[in-house]
Amino acid sequence: MLEKLEAIKRRFEEVEQKLSDPTVISDMKKFKVFNKEYKDLQPIMEGLHKYKQVLMNIDAAKEILENEKDVDMRDMAKEELEGSRKMQDTMEDEIRIMMIPQDPEDDRNAVVELRAGTGGDEASIFAGDLFRMYSKFCDRHGFKLEVVDHNNGTSGGYKEVIFNVIGAKAYGTMKYESGVHRVQRVPQTETMGRVHTSAATVVVMPEADEFDVDVRENDIRKDTFCSSGAGGQSVNTTYSAVRLTHIPSGIVVQCQDERSQIKNYDKALGVLRSRIYEIEYSKRMEEQSKRRKTMVSSGDRSAKIRTYNYPQSRVTDHRIGYTIYNLPTYMDGDIIEVIDALQVAENAEKLKGGGFALS
Repeated sequence: MLEKLEAIKRRFEEVEQKLSDPTVISDMKKFKVFNKEYKDLQPIMEGLHKYKQVLMNIDAAKEILENEKDVDMRDMAKEELEGSRKMQDTMEDEIRIMMIPQDPEDDRNAVVELRAGTGGDEASIFAGDLFRMYSKFCDRHGFKLEVVDHNNGTSGGYKEVIFNVIGAKAYGTMKYESGVHRVQRVPQTETMGRVHTSAATVVVMPEADEFDVDVRENDIRKDTFCSSGAGGQSVNTTYSAVRLTHIPSGIVVQCQDERSQIKNYDKALGVLRSRIYEIEYSKRMEEQSKRRKTMVSSGDRSAKIRTYNYPQSRVTDHRIGYTIYNLPTYMDGDIIEVIDALQVAENAEKLKGGGFALS
């Protein structure tokens, strides 16, 4: 392990020098890449410093046991050696995890698109429940949630809602939510008390900025229209809503949640960039999945990832076979237990298949 850590240390020192290079400083895109790598390597460097100190303590204790005749000193050295070896094992496990290559997109904000699937009005109601769940989750964990656009369901909830999640490692946290979410319950519209199955689709994308995607103004058609309130009421008399069409790709994005046309334009442009960026990101993910099996964050939007069973108060994540029986609490935003389990499963998979042996 020490040999691998020394190699990482050399790379850390190289990156540190790059950040002082005027040619890198003048290129914002390059500077961002090196600055991100520097921050990612810092915890490993701290771990290396502590790990070396533990190894020095082990060597010192061994030397005392080999040369010291005093019984009390030998007993103290034995205790020190035993404690340091336990610490060595713990630190090696922690460093193994730190050495797993992280998705470089994890630190970004997230753009989430939530849509009602099969199930008619009940699917829209369920999509609304999921949006409320994510809103509560963001409140609990210090993420800021900004709605970009929404389309209300006829009986409540949403046919579609697009929102940004802003905060440290927002995408790295939210990415596990991508896929089909299935609900089993008696719908509000059901008169016979029968359990129905409905679904909603969640797509989570890393937020792109102007340095990631070169979107030329000439490639965008901008249309403005009057935004509307809930149920078509309170129609805005100004053309504040914005619809952007990216002509080369055909991607269409609109935003009407802000009263200002400029703010709506900025939000829509952000989603447009992220959708274009996600096309390339998905290609990379596909190539990565060909090299190694990834059961957690494959990015397959058609995959059924989770079932919410109301009669049994059960939530099951099908990717890792993880089940909990506290659905009301879960739907109130307490979803971190499942996200943590998914992260642990993915890290274990990477360790198993990524060649992170100590020798």
